[in-house]
Amino acid sequence: MSDSARNVVVAGAIVLVTLVVARLVDQWVVRRLELTPEALTRYRVLRRGIVTAIVFIGALGALMVIPEIRAAAGTVFASTAIIALVIGYAAQPTLANFIAGILIAFMQPLRIGDRVDASGASGVVEDIGLTYTRIRAADGARFYLPNAKLASDTIRNETLGSSEHLVRVSVSVPTSTDVTWVMKMLADEARKAPGTLPERRPVVSVTRVEPAAVEVTVDAWTRGVAQVPQSANAIRQAAYRELREHEARV
Repeated sequence: MSDSARNVVVAGAIVLVTLVVARLVDQWVVRRLELTPEALTRYRVLRRGIVTAIVFIGALGALMVIPEIRAAAGTVFASTAIIALVIGYAAQPTLANFIAGILIAFMQPLRIGDRVDASGASGVVEDIGLTYTRIRAADGARFYLPNAKLASDTIRNETLGSSEHLVRVSVSVPTSTDVTWVMKMLADEARKAPGTLPERRPVVSVTRVEPAAVEVTVDAWTRGVAQVPQSANAIRQAAYRELREHEARV
């Protein structure tokens, strides 16, 4: 085996070993340290940036070992300014997404696991990459949003911020029903629903009136976003039961 071939093999082996070690360390850190959503988001973005740099430097070093390529590199580097200008212009969107991904990872308007609504995409953040952020919709579909667009758009984050979340339930009843009784019943059931905050008084209002029906809506607050479906379902079931019993009595 020639010296050049031996150097290429050694350089390739070093790059391979480095990637394997980086992978093993990544798995160990995620498994053992139990990273919070904030730390996990930063760690994933930084880890991908470091791995990309390792691959680039390793590949460049392996190529530079070959004498023919090293000789040609002198000519290439002589026009570095022109090449950098061309590559920089062509890679503007990619660089913008990369920088935006770093900003998102550290500023964290959203984190891995957050339920968000941004740029027309609604769902749970699955991953924040170097150029794209992946959001899983409720039906299982995935949205891939460029980081630059995400960083410049309005993001509605249902997880980040206050631990209290609104639960809203609307009930439609015939116009012959005593609306005052319905409003009181909904307020009582909202207070008793699991997960709702007893210190936050429910707000009940008539939200729509039609010739044959009236819509009554109750707004209550839960302890967290995870309790919203459970509380809403409990209020609906209790309202249905109370309305049936009230109808039977009348």
